[in-house]
Amino acid sequence: MKDLNKNDDEQGGYDLIVLGAGSAGFSAAITGADAGKRVALVGHGTIGGTCVNVGCVPSKAMIRAAEAVHCAGAAKRFPGLSGRAQVDDWQTLVQSKDDLVTTLRQKKYADLLPEYEDVDYIDAGPARLIEGGVTVGERTLKAPRTIIATGGRPVLPTIDGIEEIGALNSTSLLELEVLPKSLIFIGAGYIGAELAQMMSRMGVKVTLVARSHLLPGAEPEVSEALAAAFEAEGITLLTGLSYDTVRRDDAGVTLRVIQNGKPVEVTADHLVSTAGRRANTKDMGLDAIGVETDARGSIVVGEDMQTSVRGIYAAGDVTDRDQFVYMAAYGAKLAAKNAVLGEDHRYDNAAMPWVVFSDPQVAGVGLGEAQARDAGLDVKTSIVPLDQVPRALAARDTRGLIKLVADRKSDRLLGGQIIAPEGSDTIQTLVMALKFGMTTKALGETIFPYLTTVEGLKLAAQTFDMDVAKLSCCAG
Repeated sequence: MKDLNKNDDEQGGYDLIVLGAGSAGFSAAITGADAGKRVALVGHGTIGGTCVNVGCVPSKAMIRAAEAVHCAGAAKRFPGLSGRAQVDDWQTLVQSKDDLVTTLRQKKYADLLPEYEDVDYIDAGPARLIEGGVTVGERTLKAPRTIIATGGRPVLPTIDGIEEIGALNSTSLLELEVLPKSLIFIGAGYIGAELAQMMSRMGVKVTLVARSHLLPGAEPEVSEALAAAFEAEGITLLTGLSYDTVRRDDAGVTLRVIQNGKPVEVTADHLVSTAGRRANTKDMGLDAIGVETDARGSIVVGEDMQTSVRGIYAAGDVTDRDQFVYMAAYGAKLAAKNAVLGEDHRYDNAAMPWVVFSDPQVAGVGLGEAQARDAGLDVKTSIVPLDQVPRALAARDTRGLIKLVADRKSDRLLGGQIIAPEGSDTIQTLVMALKFGMTTKALGETIFPYLTTVEGLKLAAQTFDMDVAKLSCCAG
């Protein structure tokens, strides 16, 4: 591993330089400051980064708003009830989202800086790594350790004509001044799924297009259940295809795809690309100093979050690790402790939860069935549809299921996924079960509160050995 810090005496007054002032950057800077180190926090884009500005916060605010519209109409699932809601003022809704973003960016980022006297925030232009430090505009900063946390950005897929049609991305979609009548979404991962359903519930005609299928990273049963829910809400799914061309004319944007060997065209007001993201590593001088990146430009890091250059670490979306804000903050904290305290913390995502804020929500942790088999494990699985979960029956909403994966020999839980209206909160119980090595038998014998979605985990665990349909209420 190359060492660029031969002269650690020349530090420019700093112990640590952090590039990027988003969730990962702030986590690293605060960790360094709490350790008594002097930190230079170098801005990269808007303070607060992706999550608060254009990612988690604005999208979830709009998803909740769309959910309120949908729930009014969904009241008819209860006999004797009806309801209706609609978008009366799109611009006001968008402005309220922007106001929330501004408030949280100020409260959770900008206002925190004065609380840390040992952190200098520097936002004087693009940063470039040099031997033993970085340049920021006309200024040179020196420190023995550097953490890169510059995040990522949306990228367009390679489709003939897409550069000319004014394609939207996850950011510009939520900045539209006028609610469109129709949209085409390219990409059916978690971002595409969330935003497509959100816009559909706002009254937009939505077509969701994907090369493979909806949520390709989820278990097949989970993906199929969400696809059924989407289609029931009027979302058109076009999957298992290849992209051909896209054009804009007086009719709008027309995407041409090849499906089952035949051309298919779909037209809408706008096309929204949610098909991928790329690390923000361009023009940072990484090649010149030997920092290794992968084919997508993401920085390759080891389990200690260190790059191929000794003394330079990286965390968050700029790396080849998990692309979740909580994992970015976690990785940055490990990087800072290893960098300035000489500790040896290792990145561990074995019990990392993930959530898709669709409705029903999709969440998972650990290994899926195919992953476990690919790892050479002898696995067993159980699936419980939500119509076996009393909470879902009482709520008149049985869309979804729970799937658990376990090692056949030891009975130890390996992972699981859930698709349910309260799936995002339920998954944490399974996270704890995996973290502490529980078996399916132990989970099935654990006491759960009745008429909760999380009770479905117990039923799924019991399904390995019995038919839960034959149990009476609370009999487990």
